[in-house]
Amino acid sequence: MHPAKTWWRERHVRRAILDRHLRCGALIGVPALLAACALEVQNAQPAAELAQRSQPQGSMYSGWRVFQQRCATCHGSDATGASAPDLLPRVREMGERRFVNLVLYRYDWTLPAGQAGEGAAREALIDAIVQRREGALTMPAWQGEPVVVAHVGDLYTWLSARAAGSQGTGRPAR
Repeated sequence: MHPAKTWWRERHVRRAILDRHLRCGALIGVPALLAACALEVQNAQPAAELAQRSQPQGSMYSGWRVFQQRCATCHGSDATGASAPDLLPRVREMGERRFVNLVLYRYDWTLPAGQAGEGAAREALIDAIVQRREGALTMPAWQGEPVVVAHVGDLYTWLSARAAGSQGTGRPAR
């Protein structure tokens, strides 16, 4: 055979093999690419669900309303402090469980010296401190307040949004 024809034939055979590989690769590659895209879409959905679940559950408006009724007198209407501390940096660093515990059950108080006895006298003194008649009370415990107990999750929702910067000052939308 003539050398030019041999070269042409080898080139034609190589081209046919390459075309076959490309077609085969396309047959394998396109589904693989589509599967990768589907996988990315499938991964985006759980990620969005996780992000949504990580957001506090509650009504922003109800939390704002309870804050204005019970907390704004001391902490200011936008929670940045008045006669009591700015809550935003504190809430930014705590989870909902800790927040609920602090609001409902914890308060700082000091018993007057020599009055830390036991029994009914101690209970009466604690009641006087809680009701702000005696001693130093920095934060009341709200577990006996039905409105706060019912909306403490909403309160956390509003305060955590304020702390994160996703909620501005003023009344949120209902």
